[in-house]
Amino acid sequence: MEATIKNITYYLPPKIISNKDLAIEFPEFSASQILKKTGINIRTRTTPEVIGSDMAFHAAEKLFDDSELDKNDVDFIVYVTEGLDYKAPATAVILQDRLGLPINIGAIDVPLGCSGFTHALGIAKMIVSSGQGENVLLLFGDTPSFVSHPNDFALRSLFSDAGAAVWVSGSDKKSIGNFIYGADGSGAKNLFVDQSSTRNPLDQKWLDSNSDANGMLYGQMKMNGLEIFTFSLQRVPELVADILKKNDLSMENIDLFVFHQASNIILKSIQRKLRIPEEKMAYYLEHFGNTVSISIPIALSESIKEGRVKKGSKVLVAGFGIGYSWSGTVLYY
Repeated sequence: MEATIKNITYYLPPKIISNKDLAIEFPEFSASQILKKTGINIRTRTTPEVIGSDMAFHAAEKLFDDSELDKNDVDFIVYVTEGLDYKAPATAVILQDRLGLPINIGAIDVPLGCSGFTHALGIAKMIVSSGQGENVLLLFGDTPSFVSHPNDFALRSLFSDAGAAVWVSGSDKKSIGNFIYGADGSGAKNLFVDQSSTRNPLDQKWLDSNSDANGMLYGQMKMNGLEIFTFSLQRVPELVADILKKNDLSMENIDLFVFHQASNIILKSIQRKLRIPEEKMAYYLEHFGNTVSISIPIALSESIKEGRVKKGSKVLVAGFGIGYSWSGTVLYY
């Protein structure tokens, strides 16, 4: 059996951080300079009372309201986040109970970020095509604001908090193509969250040294922007070439390229290097920011709403970033 995406919903927390807001905190940059530098106008922020799984829950409830998927028909939950509720148990199990789903289902967490959507989509296809389940609910919830230091302009100007839900179901026709995956842990320290788990747990010294930032209770994200840029420009064109080859397609066959919405400069550089026409690029940073694993679901959803994806379209999706980790495939509509 083949697999297809039947529905996508997303949830954005209500708090908005505009460029004017950032310019007040970082007066060395004007609002217009921030837009030019990042390609982003607004970012969304959640609160400690509404964490990643809460946003995933809200997106899932919207999906059930907006689609024909019955809760009793869900066979598997895959929850993607880098901010799990607890070290144990799995947050996906907690979401099963909270959503009122059957107990005879699979429920797993996938702790991935920027490539989380494309990895989860591959897992969903494996589940469906192997006959282990017909309806897979992919849930996403990321809270990069929790681990961004208040004084870190680069991170605070890029990232947004968000949640998403995606329904993947069995299909008679090929709708999700062949996947490419990759991992290179040698780049892990170029984008990571320090003082956040068992390798380097949070301690009193850390809390005291970050007393001016509410203690950075969840750890602190640290990014080597130049290395991330270099990785993206080297790896993504190779990823695209590998995806096309594995699916027996050429660049000309693709109607829309939906990359992880990392940053404006990274997307523009990838576009130039691959010589992708403007009308074939998905840019949804301006009103959403970098929403980590939710960026591709948002871009796909918005592209469909705008009529950029229609029957017969071939859409290449590619996630890449923190880890280093990357993956992608082609979606056939």
